[in-house]
Amino acid sequence: MRSGPDVKLAIMQGRLVPPEPQRFQSFPRSRWRDEFAIAAAAGLDAIEWIYDAYGEAVNPLSSEPGMAEMQSLCRAHGVAVQSVCADWFMDFPLAPADAIDAAPRWERLEWLMERCGRLGMKRIVLPFVDASSMRHAAQKEAVVRGLLKASRSIDSTGVELHLETDLGPEDFAALLTRVPHLGIKVNYDSGNSASLGYAPQAEFAAYGARVGSVHIKDRVAGGGTVPLGEGDADFAALFDALGRCGYRGDFVLQVARGTEGAELEWARHNAQAARRMMRGVNSR
Repeated sequence: MRSGPDVKLAIMQGRLVPPEPQRFQSFPRSRWRDEFAIAAAAGLDAIEWIYDAYGEAVNPLSSEPGMAEMQSLCRAHGVAVQSVCADWFMDFPLAPADAIDAAPRWERLEWLMERCGRLGMKRIVLPFVDASSMRHAAQKEAVVRGLLKASRSIDSTGVELHLETDLGPEDFAALLTRVPHLGIKVNYDSGNSASLGYAPQAEFAAYGARVGSVHIKDRVAGGGTVPLGEGDADFAALFDALGRCGYRGDFVLQVARGTEGAELEWARHNAQAARRMMRGVNSR
C-alpha cells in the first residue's frame, strides 16, 4: 500500500455541506455544486457520488446537462468523481422478497453503469447491508445470478461493481468464488466491520485479493458511527493488511459528522488523521 501524497483520498458526498433534514447520508439536493470547491479547500482528491431514491429526480446523473455540469465542476476545481455509492438499492434491494420486482432494479443498475462509464467513473459501490442485506440463501442466489449477468455491462462500460456486505469473512469469500469476474470486487468498510465484530486479519485472509475500495469510518462494536479513533475499528491492522495484499486503490472518508456549519474544518481534520494512520503503519 502506498503512503504520503500519492494516496488518493476522497470523501462521501454530502459530508461537505450540512445534512438534508432528518437524513444522515443522502444526495445534497440544493448544495451538491458547492462540494467541489469545499473538497478542494480541504485538500481532498475526489468525491464519492451518491445516487439514491431521495435525490434521484434532481441528481445530475439523471440528465445530459447535469452530467456536463459535473464534468465542468471537476475540471474547474481539480476534484474527481471516480465512484458512486448506489444507495438507491437500499430502498430498492437487488434481492427483493418478490422476485418480480428484481428485473427493473437490475435494469436500473445497468442504466447507472452506462452513465458512469460515459463520465469515466471507475466503480459503483452496491450496498447489501441493513434493509438490503442478503439474509437467506435464496437472496444470495438471486444476487449471484444478477451479478453474473451484469458482468457483460462491466465489460462494455469499464465500470466495476464493488460489493459492500455484512456477510462474515467465509460467507463473503464463498459468494465471491461464484462471481469470479475481475470487475466484481469488495468494498471494505472499516466501520461496518468493527460494528459487526469482524477482524481485518480474518477478512483479508478470506478475500483480501478482491478488495477494490475502502471506506474509512469508525464505529463501536454493535453500535453506530463515531469520530475516527473513538470506536472499535482496528486501523493499524487494516492498513497493515492492505499493505500485505498490495492494495493500490483510493480511500473514501465516510466519517461521523461534526458540527453543522463547520464541514470544511472537519473534513480537513479527518483527512489529516487518515493520512497520519497510513504513514504510521508504513513507517513500522
